[in-house]
Amino acid sequence: MRRLLLALVLMAAPLVAHADGFVPGTEDLPLMPGLESIAGSAVVFDKPEGRIVESTAHGKLTRTAVTRFYTQTLPQLGWKHIAGTPATWTRAGERLRLDFRGPDGDLSVGFMLAPQ
Repeated sequence: MRRLLLALVLMAAPLVAHADGFVPGTEDLPLMPGLESIAGSAVVFDKPEGRIVESTAHGKLTRTAVTRFYTQTLPQLGWKHIAGTPATWTRAGERLRLDFRGPDGDLSVGFMLAPQ
């Protein structure tokens, strides 16, 4: 079902389509256009409690643009924003947090996915 929903979102939102496609280590978390994954940055653990994924991407974007993209895109994939947090979402027992490093225009974005 998630794959069908993701396919529909990708068709409806061309901004999601990107050469890299997804955040490394995931098959269902789109990588925002303008972000490029940093080679070797993905760490993936599969545990009985759920998956743990940490990955980093870099781009000439702003925090505002990245936050806006994921705020618009993630709910279409079943993620719910956690009120009071700038960049944290939950879905089906998982928590996703974005961590921003560096200045706007030379931004690194860390993706941390873990069980709740």
